[in-house]
Amino acid sequence: MTIDEFRARELDITRPPAARLYDYYLGGNAHYAVDKVFAERMFKICPYLDTAAHHNRAFLQRASRYIAAECGIRQFLDIGSGIPTVGNTHHVVREIFSDAPVVYVDNDVEAVNQSYDLLAREDAKNVAIIEADLRHPDTILDHPDTQRLIDFDEPLGLLIVSVWPLVPDRDRPYELMARYRDRLASGSYVVMSHGSVEEAPEETRAMFAAVARAYGDETRDPVRQRSRAEFTAFFDGLTIVEPGIVQAPDWHPEEPVDIDDPIRACNFAAVGRKP
Repeated sequence: MTIDEFRARELDITRPPAARLYDYYLGGNAHYAVDKVFAERMFKICPYLDTAAHHNRAFLQRASRYIAAECGIRQFLDIGSGIPTVGNTHHVVREIFSDAPVVYVDNDVEAVNQSYDLLAREDAKNVAIIEADLRHPDTILDHPDTQRLIDFDEPLGLLIVSVWPLVPDRDRPYELMARYRDRLASGSYVVMSHGSVEEAPEETRAMFAAVARAYGDETRDPVRQRSRAEFTAFFDGLTIVEPGIVQAPDWHPEEPVDIDDPIRACNFAAVGRKP
């Protein structure tokens, strides 16, 4: 798929997309009435959706900090970056390397516009946002801004956090992941998470099943939950670093984990290294 063949989606304020719903769950303000109405209805089904979003966001931040500070990664590609909010990837990693290049990618025009505005206000150097879709690796990896900022001969931090659930099996997600992996230099790290209720309490599983049905019927981004084994398969060809495949709150926690959190067991997370 070439750059010219990719067609980004237009702004749609009639149906909620994942990016704006995620922003709402995180407490942001880059959403519309249709998003709020849908999200509030989802809260009545599952009152923990905001907690799940914060678990996922915190994992991204901890993992980004880890691969920068502990592994020496100095350049980052964040695919499915969403609408910018507090603690974006470039904010986190630049606490360690002040000049670290970061390329954000999203296929939602609202997320891209908001990111442009944020980066312009900050006068951020060596940071870019490109409008593209995870399902088109060549469009992302060969984009002029990616090629300008990222040196693929050097180790890279690739972030694909809670994006694979939006890619159905018919789009061959494991083949897509292999194409990204094959372009990475040795010593690169891949940060991924994926929603799953396989290990959740029965009551929580029922809540999420109802939410998933609503997403499939009423949003632009139906979700596909996967099992631990299915999530692990995304790391084929990579060495999973300690503590392995865990729930997002359990990955290098910075404070005690609430073992009674009803939503804790709903989001697999891990970091892999390319040998």
